[in-house]
Amino acid sequence: KKLKRMQRQVSRKYEMNKDGDKFVKTKNISKLETKIRKQYIKLTNSRTDYLHKVTTEIVKTKPSRIVVEDLNVKGMMKNKHLAKAIAEQNFYAFTETLRYKCEAQGIEFVKADRWFPSSKTCSGCGNIKKDLKLKDRIYNCDCCGKSIDRDLNASINLARYSS
Repeated sequence: KKLKRMQRQVSRKYEMNKDGDKFVKTKNISKLETKIRKQYIKLTNSRTDYLHKVTTEIVKTKPSRIVVEDLNVKGMMKNKHLAKAIAEQNFYAFTETLRYKCEAQGIEFVKADRWFPSSKTCSGCGNIKKDLKLKDRIYNCDCCGKSIDRDLNASINLARYSS
């Protein structure tokens, strides 16, 4: 909110000091731009801090191994509605931080293949459901009749994943 407000302020100042088709940069605009730069640094630092806290919390539980899905981030960035939110998550930094913390603790770190059907595979019988949509939040198996939350099903399948 603070960043948005400052960006609006600097935009207004540029509009007020417009000289024909050129913009005149004043001392107040320079001061505001410096504040904006500092705000970006604060936001980056808070995101990095959170990333380190989360990865440390995961590694502190002392699991025998951690399996992380390799996501198609480049493809997800093409969605104009989600691109900014996805970019802010910094998935690469998360996986790299988690990887080096796992290595330091002696925990096996596995990166699951991008095309591994973790959500589409039944955790009970192993049947793969080809027509599963993203809006289907509960996985219903056609073979064994098992009904389970989609994310829980994917996490069970990833726990059994072998590279």
